[in-house]
Amino acid sequence: MREAVVLVHGLWSVAGVDLLRLRNRLSNAGYECRMFNYHVWGKPPSEIAVKLNELIESIDVPVVHIVAHSFGGIITMHLFDQFPFNKKGRIVLLASPVNGSVVGKRINANPMTRWMLGQSHENGLSGDVPEWKGFQDIGVITGNIPIGMGLVAGGPKLPHDGTVSVEETELKGATDSIIVRESHLSILMSGHVAMQVIVFLQTGKFDQETTTPLFDAEPA
Repeated sequence: MREAVVLVHGLWSVAGVDLLRLRNRLSNAGYECRMFNYHVWGKPPSEIAVKLNELIESIDVPVVHIVAHSFGGIITMHLFDQFPFNKKGRIVLLASPVNGSVVGKRINANPMTRWMLGQSHENGLSGDVPEWKGFQDIGVITGNIPIGMGLVAGGPKLPHDGTVSVEETELKGATDSIIVRESHLSILMSGHVAMQVIVFLQTGKFDQETTTPLFDAEPA
């Protein structure tokens, strides 16, 4: 059976270039990969999710997975809040601040840097992200190497990946979750993380024997 993966990049990604290595690994594993590109200037995550839904609906494949990095995970949460999802598939969130972002709130509070976030703070980085309704298997991968651009704004509380804290990624109703020794960006380059993504897309579970549990997640 043909299976597709839609990759959703983070806030400041340039056309999803930082996802190319992960995309190649998923393609080599047999998945048909599609990139969803967007920008946050002028549109909040709820409106971006409309475009994501249009892309997914256009894919003529019976199984469509979603792999989303950082702010892309917030867009994915809005997607499932707004639209019935009729295709089979699983979701993996990579370092997504589904509980809001301390770093984002600090940047938004400063008039000199607020422009950098566009409307990403609206039901996004500021919090108030839609709750997970549990329609699909969803896995959470979070890093704990504290190196990243978020340190410029003071960083979140430990443990964190340089931009997003472990606590900010904790998703109620997650099917499974792990923590890996990666930073906010290196999580996209890691062969081990790519393997974990593939294992989850295939089975709905991560390979817990080679990682450290992130938190106790209850099945949706």
